[in-house]
Amino acid sequence: MFTGIISDIGTIVEVEERGDLRVVIATGHDTATLDLGASIACSGVCLTAVDRAPGRFAVDVSAETISRTAAGQWVEGRRLNLERAMRLGDELGGHIVTGHVDGVARVTAIAPDGDSRRLTFGVAPDLAPFIAAKGSVTIDGVSLTVNMVTDGAPGTDFTVNLIPHTWQVTTLGTLGVGDPVNVEIDVLARYLDRMRMLAPTAM
Repeated sequence: MFTGIISDIGTIVEVEERGDLRVVIATGHDTATLDLGASIACSGVCLTAVDRAPGRFAVDVSAETISRTAAGQWVEGRRLNLERAMRLGDELGGHIVTGHVDGVARVTAIAPDGDSRRLTFGVAPDLAPFIAAKGSVTIDGVSLTVNMVTDGAPGTDFTVNLIPHTWQVTTLGTLGVGDPVNVEIDVLARYLDRMRMLAPTAM
């Protein structure tokens, strides 16, 4: 379980094709305290640490994960938002994040908004019902609040505001128009949708 509060930006330094993709990530985290088998969110994707060395750790990325995450995510030189799994008693500074990516959105616009920046994302129709104004959404592992949702014939767009701190300490500050991002909807929306689907059967 995660909170969407990024604690480091890592860089992929090695990629090796095996049965799965073995990815080695350089990090400022103290890897001596990262247990093998521990979960770590990599740009919103919950992965398992399978090896470690000073200043770096390795994860295995399955074909399923690759197919469901942003294109170009798992290549050497790619920077990733990192968050270690929360511990009991940790402050929940963002919202409850599982690290299970629901889909991919694309940046459609970036505009200044005071000292902040307003980013607009286009989202697929299957995810659109789960994006709500003033609700929570996770973009590349970052917990954000949805400002506005616009439904139209071409599709659904939603906007978020990035304060200067978030722009500087996450990879979102390097996004450009057209870039794909990992999206995780609010976990509560998943359960509400499941309850809605089962409601007619239960009656």
